[in-house]
Amino acid sequence: MFIVCRPGLIFIACLLYLNAQAQEIPKWKIGELETYIQKTSTPTVINFWATFCKPCIGEIPYFQKLVSQYDKDSVKLLLVSLDMSEMYPEQINEFAGKFNFTAPIAFLDETNADVFCPKIDSSWSGAIPATLFINNKTGYRKFSEGTIPEQAFETELKRLVAVKEDEKPRYLLLLVGGIVVILIIFLYYNRRTAKS
Repeated sequence: MFIVCRPGLIFIACLLYLNAQAQEIPKWKIGELETYIQKTSTPTVINFWATFCKPCIGEIPYFQKLVSQYDKDSVKLLLVSLDMSEMYPEQINEFAGKFNFTAPIAFLDETNADVFCPKIDSSWSGAIPATLFINNKTGYRKFSEGTIPEQAFETELKRLVAVKEDEKPRYLLLLVGGIVVILIIFLYYNRRTAKS
């Protein structure tokens, strides 16, 4: 049996496939990104990139691979596009699909780097790639401007998910403190009843 397809049907099928692969890319102002950073409840890596930045494109695949290895720690990766507004959203989405970028993408709808860069980190000159590591639960925050080699990125992920040293003994101290209080109360009442 031989099936003849019309070119129009093939075109529609291709469009449907591309739309199924595309992700919805939100357009954020700097205030929305700041809110995201402040309210994220899991360890998060925010990478600032653009389609015209070869070093950015080079590091995103291993960022995605390594972050996926930290699923048990709920690490998230957000790719923040700093492309020109005419690239949003179609060309950014096509580019992301072509390079298999599967991490969520947000488009930063800002043009004045002198305004938005210091709101991310006071040391940021505006160069990309740039990456922010944040863990609001532990207070960990590190900003890196420039390409991060794969091994250094993995080291940074380990720091991102590490429990602060001063948090580890907190539970033990509470337990010991509770036992001491109970012991003091027990001895106090035993002593009082022994005297009477």
